[in-house]
Amino acid sequence: MRLVLLRLLFVVALPLVLVTAWWLASDDSTDVYWPPLRTILTTFPDVWTGERLRADVLPSLLRLSAGYAAATAVGVALGTVIGSYRRVRAVCEPVLEFLRAVPPPVLVPVIMLFAGIGDTMKIAVIASGCVWPILLNTVEGVRAVDTVMSETARSYGITGTARLRNVVLRSASPQIFAGMRQALSIGIILMVISEMFAASNGLGFTIVQFQRGFAIPDMWTGILVLGLLGFALSVVFRLVERRVLGWYHGQRASSRRSH
Repeated sequence: MRLVLLRLLFVVALPLVLVTAWWLASDDSTDVYWPPLRTILTTFPDVWTGERLRADVLPSLLRLSAGYAAATAVGVALGTVIGSYRRVRAVCEPVLEFLRAVPPPVLVPVIMLFAGIGDTMKIAVIASGCVWPILLNTVEGVRAVDTVMSETARSYGITGTARLRNVVLRSASPQIFAGMRQALSIGIILMVISEMFAASNGLGFTIVQFQRGFAIPDMWTGILVLGLLGFALSVVFRLVERRVLGWYHGQRASSRRSH
């Protein structure tokens, strides 16, 4: 119980310190673009009503989920193939390094030419940025599979799909989840950027509309919603990761105790 309370204190302490510092630093502000935090918090419930959450936050979450899911499926599938075969990896690595170096926001106009200005474009933008950390981490995770484990599985007749699921993907899963964690933050950024182009709803669209209308406190509430959304998604991701990788964290904990 004491350990849980200490962890909760560490989680809450830094946000409280930052909010307090923001409150004190902006308390006497008369700058139009830097309103006091108390003004922003007072405006928040008036702006983010249930109707606006359904109209703007929900579509953003659906686009993020679709793009992230597509990137995960493509990244894990391609990464497993590339990581498993040396010749495929030798051919693909230069192309992957080139494409990874291209910033995803630069691709927005190109994707708009092929996918239009609807939700397909926004999902494609999110997926195009999220796929790289997942793919590259999957490649490295598959390459790092213990050869002794692979040979043992082969000697016991574990081949094909069973080997892929129980040996390769299981061994690579900590690295895959590391890539998925990186991709989540990239996905949130690209979700906002994609909604700033030819959109009619979503968080990015709404924040830009507030900025163009000089509703600065309203704009800041949108930024707060983005921060809260990112925090909530990271907590959910961590819970899922703990559940799926329970064996891995237990193994690490027992290893630390033995040392």
